[in-house]
Amino acid sequence: IYPSQLDEDTAYKIGRAFVQFLKVDEVLVGRDGRLSSPKLFEALTEGIMDQGANIIDIGLASTPMFYFGAAKAPAAIMVTASHNPKEYNGFKFCRENAVPISYDTGIDRIETFVQGNKFDEPDQKGELETKNILDDFIKHNLNFVDTEKKFKIIIDAGNGMGAYTFPKIMEKLPFEFVPLYCEMDFNFPNHEPNPLKYETLKDLQKKVFEEKADLGLALDGDGDRCNLIDEKGNIIPNDFTTALIGKALLKEKPGAKILYDLRSSRIVPELIEKNKGHAIISRVGHSYIKAQMRKEDALFAGELSGHFYYKDSFFTESSFITLALTLNLLSEECTSLSKLVSPLKKYYQSGEINSEVKDKKEKLKEMEKKYSDAEKILHIDGISIYYKDWWFNVRPSNTESLLRLNLEADTKELMEEKTKEVLDVIRK
Repeated sequence: IYPSQLDEDTAYKIGRAFVQFLKVDEVLVGRDGRLSSPKLFEALTEGIMDQGANIIDIGLASTPMFYFGAAKAPAAIMVTASHNPKEYNGFKFCRENAVPISYDTGIDRIETFVQGNKFDEPDQKGELETKNILDDFIKHNLNFVDTEKKFKIIIDAGNGMGAYTFPKIMEKLPFEFVPLYCEMDFNFPNHEPNPLKYETLKDLQKKVFEEKADLGLALDGDGDRCNLIDEKGNIIPNDFTTALIGKALLKEKPGAKILYDLRSSRIVPELIEKNKGHAIISRVGHSYIKAQMRKEDALFAGELSGHFYYKDSFFTESSFITLALTLNLLSEECTSLSKLVSPLKKYYQSGEINSEVKDKKEKLKEMEKKYSDAEKILHIDGISIYYKDWWFNVRPSNTESLLRLNLEADTKELMEEKTKEVLDVIRK
């Protein structure tokens, strides 16, 4: 929260610590439209320059636009708090090639430097250069559109950073674009820009239906997560979107590797394999997924949170490419989004259910023992247990004393019975 937990003084030290840790001579910096972002940007860049590195200032940017710039820079920082309420702010860090820095790959070290407040004195102070990357970013996105069909599309940017980039991309395309909350306003006057909370999608669902649009797309505050709405106003679960994008990409590149979030429906790997792809399960979290994508040289990865990652976009997430590939698929198959999704509704899911647990490790051990007769047990993130006609994953929260359950079964009755059974084990 700014300024009680994060202020200019801390931002300045973070700038110095970042350069000292990475030993780079240039840092690309972007920022979202929050009221505190210009002040934090100023303090941060002062710290970076005082530590001897030059700044490439790209100004206002959505997170996908920032990654586009970061992919060509030795290091990069984005001032943003994603979908969090207006009083929040923070930083996203990348090393070269837009590789994210997570707590265990560097944030812990940066934190130590900030707390120690001892920095090497550089030979000279860095300088700041402003650079406009918006036009190149728009061109990069347009490369993914492969249809001339006059789709009608409604974009709900939630007054976040997607309101800055999406209209500028859409005006270059043959589609009928209807903007919803596409004015940047980080007071978020209409709804919290977080498509994971389905109640924030109500206005978009209504608008798609009223306008007889082909589909709707909701974006989060920094524009890197999204959720699709079909022409009837129904919300498309993000694992289904993973399956559809996988299908679209495999038409061009059969045999490619595709990563899917371990909470996804079984239909996802089934559809990927059916379309001659190689489905690989992944743990939850963007820095893990990006690292695994690079290691496997995967073409695409989809996460239930609405992050969709593309090898052809520097292994980073892109809401626009997700929209473009969906439209390409609709155009090619001459169908509607609801018809594309309909055959995927094969299994029954519990949704994510949280339970407070005192000892998370102990509880996971107990569960593994209880379900030791399973066909398959995985330990990618928490524990995943697979039987012939049902499966579940239980994973610990990183920040709270919670265990999160996701369960799926072949029938509704079995799903309800097993959800109750597993929750009894977790909560007893």
